[in-house]
Amino acid sequence: MNSDLDKLRKEIDGIDDELLSALERRASVVQKVGAVKGKAPAYRPERESEILRRISSSAKNLAPERAVAIFREIISACRGLEEAIRVAYLGPEGTFSEQAVRKHFGAAVAASPSASVDDCFRSAESGATQFTVVPVENSTDGVVGRTLDLLTSTPLRICGEIELRVQQNLLAKGKTLKEVKRVYSHSQSLAQCNGWLAKNLPKAARIPVASNAEAAQRAAKEKGAAAIAGLLAGERYKLKVLAKSIEDSPDNTTRFLVLGQIDPAPTGRDRTSLVMSAENKPGAVHALLTPLAEHKVSMTRIESRPLRTRASLWEYFFFIDVEGHQKDPSVAKAIAGLREKAPFLKVLGSYPVAVA
Repeated sequence: MNSDLDKLRKEIDGIDDELLSALERRASVVQKVGAVKGKAPAYRPERESEILRRISSSAKNLAPERAVAIFREIISACRGLEEAIRVAYLGPEGTFSEQAVRKHFGAAVAASPSASVDDCFRSAESGATQFTVVPVENSTDGVVGRTLDLLTSTPLRICGEIELRVQQNLLAKGKTLKEVKRVYSHSQSLAQCNGWLAKNLPKAARIPVASNAEAAQRAAKEKGAAAIAGLLAGERYKLKVLAKSIEDSPDNTTRFLVLGQIDPAPTGRDRTSLVMSAENKPGAVHALLTPLAEHKVSMTRIESRPLRTRASLWEYFFFIDVEGHQKDPSVAKAIAGLREKAPFLKVLGSYPVAVA
Protein backbone atom coordinates (compact mmCIF):
# COMPACT_ATOMS: atom_id res chain seq x y z
CA MET A 1 0.00 0.00 0.00
CA ASN A 2 2.77 2.44 0.94
CA SER A 3 4.56 1.70 -2.33
CA ASP A 4 1.41 2.42 -4.37
CA LEU A 5 0.78 5.59 -2.39
CA ASP A 6 4.33 6.81 -2.95
CA LYS A 7 3.97 6.25 -6.71
CA LEU A 8 0.72 8.20 -6.82
CA ARG A 9 2.22 11.04 -4.79
CA LYS A 10 5.20 11.21 -7.13
CA GLU A 11 2.77 11.32 -10.04
CA ILE A 12 0.97 14.25 -8.38
CA ASP A 13 4.31 16.00 -7.81
CA GLY A 14 5.10 15.61 -11.51
CA ILE A 15 1.73 16.99 -12.51
CA ASP A 16 2.24 19.94 -10.14
CA ASP A 17 5.58 20.68 -11.83
CA GLU A 18 3.84 20.57 -15.22
CA LEU A 19 1.11 22.90 -13.95
CA LEU A 20 3.65 25.40 -12.65
CA SER A 21 5.55 25.29 -15.93
CA ALA A 22 2.31 25.88 -17.87
CA LEU A 23 1.38 28.77 -15.57
CA GLU A 24 4.80 30.34 -16.09
CA ARG A 25 4.32 30.08 -19.87
CA ARG A 26 0.85 31.61 -19.53
CA ALA A 27 2.25 34.49 -17.48
CA SER A 28 4.92 35.10 -20.12
CA VAL A 29 2.30 35.27 -22.89
CA VAL A 30 0.13 37.59 -20.80
CA GLN A 31 3.06 39.99 -20.45
CA LYS A 32 3.46 39.95 -24.26
CA VAL A 33 -0.27 40.68 -24.62
CA GLY A 34 0.13 43.63 -22.25
CA ALA A 35 2.98 45.00 -24.37
CA VAL A 36 0.84 44.73 -27.54
CA LYS A 37 -2.18 46.35 -25.85
CA GLY A 38 -0.15 49.29 -24.59
CA LYS A 39 -2.30 51.52 -22.37
CA ALA A 40 -5.50 49.53 -22.96
CA PRO A 41 -7.08 48.23 -19.72
CA ALA A 42 -5.85 44.88 -18.42
CA TYR A 43 -9.32 43.95 -17.17
CA ARG A 44 -11.47 42.87 -20.11
CA PRO A 45 -14.73 41.36 -18.78
CA GLU A 46 -15.73 39.88 -22.13
CA ARG A 47 -12.44 38.00 -22.52
CA GLU A 48 -12.46 36.71 -18.94
CA SER A 49 -16.08 35.62 -19.30
CA GLU A 50 -15.21 33.74 -22.49
CA ILE A 51 -12.37 31.86 -20.75
CA LEU A 52 -14.44 30.95 -17.69
CA ARG A 53 -17.41 29.70 -19.72
CA ARG A 54 -15.09 27.50 -21.77
CA ILE A 55 -13.51 26.10 -18.59
CA SER A 56 -16.93 25.51 -17.01
CA SER A 57 -18.18 23.54 -20.00
CA SER A 58 -14.94 21.50 -20.29
CA ALA A 59 -14.55 20.45 -16.64
CA LYS A 60 -15.11 16.73 -15.98
CA ASN A 61 -13.54 15.43 -12.76
CA LEU A 62 -13.71 18.84 -11.10
CA ALA A 63 -17.12 20.41 -10.48
CA PRO A 64 -17.53 23.31 -12.98
CA GLU A 65 -17.76 25.93 -10.22
CA ARG A 66 -14.53 24.62 -8.65
CA ALA A 67 -12.71 24.74 -11.96
CA VAL A 68 -14.00 28.27 -12.56
CA ALA A 69 -12.82 29.39 -9.10
CA ILE A 70 -9.31 28.07 -9.80
CA PHE A 71 -9.10 29.80 -13.16
CA ARG A 72 -10.42 33.07 -11.72
CA GLU A 73 -7.34 33.15 -9.50
CA ILE A 74 -5.05 32.25 -12.40
CA ILE A 75 -6.57 35.10 -14.44
CA SER A 76 -6.26 37.43 -11.44
CA ALA A 77 -2.57 36.63 -10.89
CA CYS A 78 -1.75 37.06 -14.58
CA ARG A 79 -3.84 40.24 -14.90
CA GLY A 80 -1.76 41.71 -12.08
CA LEU A 81 1.34 41.38 -14.28
CA GLU A 82 -0.23 43.85 -16.74
CA GLU A 83 -1.74 46.38 -14.35
CA ALA A 84 -2.38 46.92 -10.65
CA ILE A 85 -6.16 46.91 -10.25
CA ARG A 86 -7.88 48.87 -7.45
CA VAL A 87 -11.51 48.16 -6.61
CA ALA A 88 -13.76 50.01 -4.14
CA TYR A 89 -16.48 48.14 -2.27
CA LEU A 90 -18.98 48.73 0.53
CA GLY A 91 -16.99 48.12 3.70
CA PRO A 92 -15.77 47.48 6.26
CA GLU A 93 -13.51 44.49 5.61
CA GLY A 94 -15.25 41.14 5.78
CA THR A 95 -18.57 42.15 4.17
CA PHE A 96 -20.35 40.22 1.44
CA SER A 97 -19.35 43.09 -0.86
CA GLU A 98 -15.68 42.27 -0.31
CA GLN A 99 -16.50 38.61 -0.91
CA ALA A 100 -18.09 39.63 -4.24
CA VAL A 101 -14.92 41.52 -5.21
CA ARG A 102 -12.78 38.47 -4.48
CA LYS A 103 -15.13 36.16 -6.36
CA HIS A 104 -15.06 38.31 -9.50
CA PHE A 105 -11.57 39.82 -9.56
CA GLY A 106 -9.63 37.21 -7.57
CA ALA A 107 -7.08 37.84 -4.85
CA ALA A 108 -4.58 39.85 -6.93
CA VAL A 109 -6.40 43.18 -6.67
CA ALA A 110 -6.23 46.00 -4.14
CA ALA A 111 -9.70 46.00 -2.57
CA SER A 112 -10.55 49.31 -0.89
CA PRO A 113 -13.44 49.47 1.63
CA SER A 114 -15.76 52.50 1.48
CA ALA A 115 -18.13 53.77 4.15
CA SER A 116 -21.20 54.03 1.91
CA VAL A 117 -22.53 53.25 -1.56
CA ASP A 118 -22.07 56.96 -2.39
CA ASP A 119 -18.38 56.72 -1.44
CA CYS A 120 -18.01 53.61 -3.63
CA PHE A 121 -19.25 55.59 -6.64
CA ARG A 122 -17.07 58.62 -5.80
CA SER A 123 -13.97 56.45 -5.51
CA ALA A 124 -14.23 55.20 -9.10
CA GLU A 125 -15.54 58.51 -10.47
CA SER A 126 -12.52 60.38 -9.06
CA GLY A 127 -10.01 57.81 -10.31
CA ALA A 128 -8.96 56.76 -6.81
CA THR A 129 -9.92 53.25 -7.95
CA GLN A 130 -10.48 51.95 -11.48
CA PHE A 131 -13.63 50.06 -10.52
CA THR A 132 -16.25 49.78 -7.83
CA VAL A 133 -18.48 46.88 -6.84
CA VAL A 134 -21.90 47.77 -5.41
CA PRO A 135 -24.95 45.67 -4.45
CA VAL A 136 -28.01 46.23 -6.62
CA GLU A 137 -30.57 43.61 -5.58
CA ASN A 138 -31.16 40.65 -3.29
CA SER A 139 -33.42 37.72 -4.10
CA THR A 140 -35.08 38.00 -0.67
CA ASP A 141 -35.05 41.73 0.11
CA GLY A 142 -35.37 43.31 -3.36
CA VAL A 143 -33.45 46.23 -4.87
CA VAL A 144 -30.86 48.50 -3.28
CA GLY A 145 -32.52 51.86 -3.87
CA ARG A 146 -29.44 54.02 -3.35
CA THR A 147 -27.50 52.17 -6.02
CA LEU A 148 -30.31 52.69 -8.53
CA ASP A 149 -30.57 56.38 -7.66
CA LEU A 150 -26.84 56.97 -8.21
CA LEU A 151 -26.83 55.10 -11.54
CA THR A 152 -29.01 57.80 -13.11
CA SER A 153 -26.31 60.48 -12.89
CA THR A 154 -22.93 58.73 -12.66
CA PRO A 155 -20.51 58.83 -15.62
CA LEU A 156 -19.49 55.25 -14.73
CA ARG A 157 -20.78 52.37 -16.86
CA ILE A 158 -21.78 48.89 -15.78
CA CYS A 159 -19.08 46.56 -17.11
CA GLY A 160 -19.82 43.38 -15.17
CA GLU A 161 -22.13 41.65 -12.72
CA ILE A 162 -21.61 39.19 -9.86
CA GLU A 163 -24.16 36.81 -8.36
CA LEU A 164 -23.13 35.84 -4.85
CA ARG A 165 -24.86 33.08 -2.94
CA VAL A 166 -25.33 34.65 0.49
CA GLN A 167 -24.52 32.09 3.17
CA GLN A 168 -25.31 33.36 6.66
CA ASN A 169 -23.34 31.79 9.50
CA LEU A 170 -23.41 32.10 13.28
CA LEU A 171 -19.92 33.12 14.41
CA ALA A 172 -18.55 33.57 17.93
CA LYS A 173 -15.52 33.31 20.20
CA GLY A 174 -17.35 30.78 22.35
CA LYS A 175 -17.75 27.11 21.50
CA THR A 176 -21.46 26.41 22.06
CA LEU A 177 -24.87 27.95 21.41
CA LYS A 178 -25.56 27.94 25.16
CA GLU A 179 -22.98 30.71 25.61
CA VAL A 180 -24.73 33.07 23.14
CA LYS A 181 -26.73 35.84 24.84
CA ARG A 182 -26.64 38.47 22.07
CA VAL A 183 -26.66 38.16 18.27
CA TYR A 184 -25.34 41.07 16.21
CA SER A 185 -25.95 41.49 12.48
CA HIS A 186 -27.30 43.79 9.81
CA SER A 187 -31.09 44.09 10.07
CA GLN A 188 -31.57 42.31 6.73
CA SER A 189 -29.45 39.36 7.84
CA LEU A 190 -31.36 39.10 11.11
CA ALA A 191 -34.60 39.02 9.12
CA GLN A 192 -33.21 36.40 6.72
CA CYS A 193 -32.40 34.12 9.68
CA ASN A 194 -35.54 34.77 11.72
CA GLY A 195 -36.79 31.16 11.64
CA TRP A 196 -33.46 29.63 12.66
CA LEU A 197 -32.97 32.12 15.48
CA ALA A 198 -36.49 31.54 16.83
CA LYS A 199 -35.87 27.80 16.94
CA ASN A 200 -32.26 27.67 18.16
CA LEU A 201 -31.68 30.92 20.10
CA PRO A 202 -35.16 32.04 21.19
CA LYS A 203 -33.90 33.93 24.27
CA ALA A 204 -30.89 35.66 22.68
CA ALA A 205 -31.19 39.40 22.07
CA ARG A 206 -31.07 40.35 18.39
CA ILE A 207 -29.14 43.58 17.89
CA PRO A 208 -28.99 45.26 14.43
CA VAL A 209 -25.74 47.02 13.42
CA ALA A 210 -24.53 48.82 10.29
CA SER A 211 -22.91 45.76 8.68
CA ASN A 212 -22.20 42.09 9.23
CA ALA A 213 -18.50 42.93 9.44
CA GLU A 214 -19.22 45.28 12.35
CA ALA A 215 -21.22 42.45 13.94
CA ALA A 216 -18.18 40.17 13.65
CA GLN A 217 -15.95 42.85 15.20
CA ARG A 218 -18.28 43.11 18.20
CA ALA A 219 -18.56 39.35 18.59
CA ALA A 220 -14.77 39.15 18.65
CA LYS A 221 -14.61 41.57 21.59
CA GLU A 222 -17.66 40.73 23.73
CA LYS A 223 -18.20 37.66 25.86
CA GLY A 224 -21.57 36.00 25.18
CA ALA A 225 -21.89 37.72 21.78
CA ALA A 226 -22.26 36.13 18.37
CA ALA A 227 -22.53 37.51 14.85
CA ILE A 228 -24.43 36.49 11.75
CA ALA A 229 -22.02 37.04 8.87
CA GLY A 230 -20.13 35.45 6.01
CA LEU A 231 -17.20 33.09 6.45
CA LEU A 232 -14.77 35.78 5.29
CA ALA A 233 -15.74 37.94 8.28
CA GLY A 234 -15.19 34.96 10.57
CA GLU A 235 -11.72 34.43 9.14
CA ARG A 236 -10.77 38.10 9.47
CA TYR A 237 -11.88 38.40 13.09
CA LYS A 238 -10.83 34.88 14.18
CA LEU A 239 -14.30 33.63 15.10
CA LYS A 240 -15.50 30.03 15.32
CA VAL A 241 -18.37 28.84 13.13
CA LEU A 242 -21.10 27.65 15.49
CA ALA A 243 -23.62 27.00 12.69
CA LYS A 244 -23.41 27.22 8.89
CA SER A 245 -26.05 28.31 6.38
CA ILE A 246 -28.67 29.44 8.89
CA GLU A 247 -30.61 31.61 6.40
CA ASP A 248 -34.28 30.67 6.06
CA SER A 249 -34.15 30.82 2.24
CA PRO A 250 -31.58 28.37 0.82
CA ASP A 251 -31.36 30.28 -2.48
CA ASN A 252 -30.63 33.71 -0.99
CA THR A 253 -28.49 35.50 -3.59
CA THR A 254 -27.24 39.07 -3.94
CA ARG A 255 -26.48 40.60 -7.32
CA PHE A 256 -23.63 43.11 -7.53
CA LEU A 257 -22.60 45.45 -10.34
CA VAL A 258 -19.06 46.22 -11.45
CA LEU A 259 -18.78 49.87 -12.47
CA GLY A 260 -15.92 51.53 -14.33
CA GLN A 261 -14.89 53.47 -17.42
CA ILE A 262 -14.75 50.58 -19.91
CA ASP A 263 -17.29 49.18 -22.36
CA PRO A 264 -17.10 45.39 -22.82
CA ALA A 265 -17.50 44.01 -26.32
CA PRO A 266 -20.31 41.52 -27.12
CA THR A 267 -19.82 37.90 -26.02
CA GLY A 268 -23.08 36.31 -27.16
CA ARG A 269 -24.29 36.02 -23.53
CA ASP A 270 -24.77 39.62 -22.47
CA ARG A 271 -27.14 41.87 -20.58
CA THR A 272 -27.89 45.55 -21.17
CA SER A 273 -29.18 47.85 -18.42
CA LEU A 274 -31.17 51.01 -19.13
CA VAL A 275 -32.90 53.73 -17.15
CA MET A 276 -35.67 55.86 -18.62
CA SER A 277 -38.61 58.02 -17.71
CA ALA A 278 -42.16 57.92 -19.07
CA GLU A 279 -44.71 60.64 -19.67
CA ASN A 280 -47.21 61.02 -16.84
CA LYS A 281 -50.30 59.84 -18.72
CA PRO A 282 -52.35 56.62 -19.00
CA GLY A 283 -50.67 53.82 -20.96
CA ALA A 284 -47.32 55.64 -21.15
CA VAL A 285 -45.24 52.78 -19.73
CA HIS A 286 -46.90 50.19 -21.98
CA ALA A 287 -46.28 52.38 -25.02
CA LEU A 288 -42.72 53.01 -23.91
CA LEU A 289 -41.90 49.30 -23.89
CA THR A 290 -43.39 48.43 -27.27
CA PRO A 291 -40.03 48.76 -29.12
CA LEU A 292 -38.73 45.79 -27.10
CA ALA A 293 -41.61 43.61 -28.28
CA GLU A 294 -41.35 44.89 -31.85
CA HIS A 295 -37.69 43.86 -32.09
CA LYS A 296 -38.09 40.65 -30.05
CA VAL A 297 -35.82 41.79 -27.23
CA SER A 298 -36.47 39.97 -23.95
CA MET A 299 -36.80 42.12 -20.82
CA THR A 300 -35.54 40.31 -17.71
CA ARG A 301 -36.18 42.97 -15.06
CA ILE A 302 -38.02 46.25 -14.50
CA GLU A 303 -37.92 48.41 -11.36
CA SER A 304 -39.32 51.86 -10.68
CA ARG A 305 -37.86 54.68 -8.55
CA PRO A 306 -39.29 58.16 -7.93
CA LEU A 307 -37.58 61.05 -9.76
CA ARG A 308 -37.12 62.79 -6.35
CA THR A 309 -37.74 66.36 -7.49
CA ARG A 310 -40.61 68.60 -6.39
CA ALA A 311 -41.56 69.37 -9.99
CA SER A 312 -41.82 65.65 -10.80
CA LEU A 313 -43.88 64.46 -7.82
CA TRP A 314 -45.36 61.01 -8.55
CA GLU A 315 -43.16 60.58 -11.64
CA TYR A 316 -40.70 57.71 -11.90
CA PHE A 317 -37.53 56.38 -13.44
CA PHE A 318 -37.79 52.84 -14.82
CA PHE A 319 -34.74 50.59 -14.63
CA ILE A 320 -34.80 47.83 -17.22
CA ASP A 321 -32.52 44.87 -17.97
CA VAL A 322 -32.73 43.22 -21.38
CA GLU A 323 -31.00 40.20 -22.89
CA GLY A 324 -28.29 41.02 -25.41
CA HIS A 325 -25.65 43.70 -26.05
CA GLN A 326 -26.40 47.25 -27.17
CA LYS A 327 -24.33 46.53 -30.29
CA ASP A 328 -26.56 43.57 -31.23
CA PRO A 329 -28.75 44.72 -34.16
CA SER A 330 -32.08 43.90 -32.47
CA VAL A 331 -31.10 45.56 -29.19
CA ALA A 332 -29.72 48.61 -30.99
CA LYS A 333 -33.00 49.03 -32.90
CA ALA A 334 -35.04 48.62 -29.73
CA ILE A 335 -32.97 51.28 -27.93
CA ALA A 336 -33.41 53.65 -30.87
CA GLY A 337 -37.17 53.11 -30.62
CA LEU A 338 -37.11 53.75 -26.87
CA ARG A 339 -35.22 57.02 -27.39
CA GLU A 340 -38.04 58.27 -29.59
CA LYS A 341 -40.63 57.60 -26.87
CA ALA A 342 -38.83 58.27 -23.58
CA PRO A 343 -38.38 61.84 -22.29
CA PHE A 344 -35.13 60.59 -20.70
CA LEU A 345 -33.10 57.48 -21.52
CA LYS A 346 -29.62 56.39 -20.46
CA VAL A 347 -27.81 53.20 -21.38
CA LEU A 348 -26.12 52.15 -18.13
CA GLY A 349 -23.97 49.53 -19.84
CA SER A 350 -23.77 46.22 -21.69
CA TYR A 351 -21.80 43.45 -19.99
CA PRO A 352 -21.37 39.66 -19.84
CA VAL A 353 -23.95 37.71 -17.86
CA ALA A 354 -22.44 36.52 -14.56
CA VAL A 355 -20.54 33.23 -14.63
CA ALA A 356 -21.38 31.10 -11.61
